[in-house]
Amino acid sequence: MSESFNPASSRPAEDWSETRVRVFLREMFDAAVASASPFHVLARFLPEKPKGRCVVVGAGKAAASMAAALEAAWPDVPLEGVVVTRDGHAMPTHSIRVLEASHPVPDERSEQAARDILKTVKGLRADDLVIALISGGGSALLALPAEGITLDEKKQIARKLLHSGATITEMNTVRRHLSAIKGGRLAQAAYPARVVTLVISDVPGDDPAVIASGPTVQDETTAQDALRIVQKYDLTLPPAALALLQREADATRQARPPVAEGSSLTLIATPFSALEAAAEVARRAGITPVILGDALEGESSSAGVVFSGIARSVKQHAQPVAAPAVLLSGGETTVTIRPGEKPGRGGRNTEFLLACAQSLAGEPGIWAMAGDSDGIDGTEDAAGALIGPQTLARGAEQGLSAEDFLKRHDSYSYFKKLDDLVITGPTLTNVNDIRLILVL
Repeated sequence: MSESFNPASSRPAEDWSETRVRVFLREMFDAAVASASPFHVLARFLPEKPKGRCVVVGAGKAAASMAAALEAAWPDVPLEGVVVTRDGHAMPTHSIRVLEASHPVPDERSEQAARDILKTVKGLRADDLVIALISGGGSALLALPAEGITLDEKKQIARKLLHSGATITEMNTVRRHLSAIKGGRLAQAAYPARVVTLVISDVPGDDPAVIASGPTVQDETTAQDALRIVQKYDLTLPPAALALLQREADATRQARPPVAEGSSLTLIATPFSALEAAAEVARRAGITPVILGDALEGESSSAGVVFSGIARSVKQHAQPVAAPAVLLSGGETTVTIRPGEKPGRGGRNTEFLLACAQSLAGEPGIWAMAGDSDGIDGTEDAAGALIGPQTLARGAEQGLSAEDFLKRHDSYSYFKKLDDLVITGPTLTNVNDIRLILVL
């Protein structure tokens, strides 16, 4: 991508070369990600500096960069504490310890990190301040099983949830009820210290209880809710986990442990704000942006078909907007792996794009890019990929069948062969998926 994009030099659609389109889509994606950088947004949301100790804890893909941004904003405050992030997402800090652990399936380091964080907030006083830095991915990174459940059992449950087709809200509901730190338990452990939680949202609807399973947010769901999700997706839980949920569901709800008065939670970056940043790049280029939603869910391949239909409507009928336009959306789709299937390499964004390309069938004037804002689509090393009118034809020249790759959930391999993967590396933030469809 050597050609740089100059928004002021907007030209008619026929003058947009393939390279120009690719640069433009990437600049919109990069603007969305940059808008959620902790170094850009965190400082303005900090509370008054405390009279007592300032203890920093955190979990998520952006935890390390949030910690570094906090240190940069408060160089005169003695900070202490520990945060945990995904492998490869750490960055240097001065006084806040950074741990790494496995994602999306937890490991022993995830359990130890949760224990370290709980220990860090024990024994605090009322004039102490806890700053909790929370971002997406924290559910797997803070894996402290509830009493009676082993980490291996938690890992089994995590894998089953990931392959079930459950939404992130549903997955985190189950996780909270099987955890000793999620669902507000971290804030309860810090009492009587005040807890100020700063959150980068990666979930549809920006529900703080769902982001990282809400370690500082009082849980409003019940064990019955978790059991309904287990039943909905026909999940077989380890006996100890199922017994725990059933005991909680049958028991009279107990009074919750206290959380200090004055504790607060603030969303400092969200999927919608990221989409707005991408939309601004489009406006400067004379392209009309349409944000279709920041909380879209559903099966990835089905979403690809639906969005291709909307793009065709723009192209052929100038509805819901006339071209040139870009359709933007966020949220988190799912890829359901059915029993007996052996999936290839793929993520929800590449599967969305391959289904979109197949449905568009080479429609001229329509390009799309989709990627996870953290730089990792599922478990692969790409954020996502890019498609255009020639995607299927280029694949066919190499003997590739988009339909076959979709059936095998092997979309990553398809785009890798075409050299159309979008590689960013870890971005050190996370506001969920960003989907861009350009219609010229």
